[in-house]
Amino acid sequence: MRLILLGPPGAGKGTQAQRLVEKYSIPQLSTGDMLRAAVTAGTEVGKRAKAVMDAGELVSDDIVNAIVSDRIDEPDCARGFILDGYPRTLVQADAVEAMLNSKGLKLDTVIELVVDDKALVGRIIKRAEEAAAAGQPVRKDDNAEVFEERLREYYKKTAPLTGYYYAKGALRTVDGMASIEAVTEEIDTVLASL
Repeated sequence: MRLILLGPPGAGKGTQAQRLVEKYSIPQLSTGDMLRAAVTAGTEVGKRAKAVMDAGELVSDDIVNAIVSDRIDEPDCARGFILDGYPRTLVQADAVEAMLNSKGLKLDTVIELVVDDKALVGRIIKRAEEAAAAGQPVRKDDNAEVFEERLREYYKKTAPLTGYYYAKGALRTVDGMASIEAVTEEIDTVLASL
């Protein structure tokens, strides 16, 4: 099973991805994790990424796409994978399609967690308060101002993917404002229908 999870920051993609990893024994592919692993492993693409990051610049789509392509070739991805946080742009979405086609693979589905932005901001503030009360570290992006900027970036760059995948007949939507359990059940229903 090869799928993409879409939705704004704080929608619960990471939580649901972990549940899918456990249920289907397929890896969650996070570009940040993959970049760090490639740099640590000293792969050719990892060396290119390290040079860019050491210069304080953003890693280009070409490098990110190459790292994702290499990662998909790993044995643990043979049964499938979950892309979380990638693709982020229409250019990257085209690259994913071309990459999978070149490997004789295709996406099974794209699941969008649909959320209410105002409630989402409240959810993030609550998460920060609960972490602080429990003596856990509070994520630096768990404040309303930073989070709202991340939302604006999401709607500028990533939200257009909804239409892109809808036009391809690959998009399924799930109510991301429901309880974690209800969201999991709805995702399971979507996946069972494939």
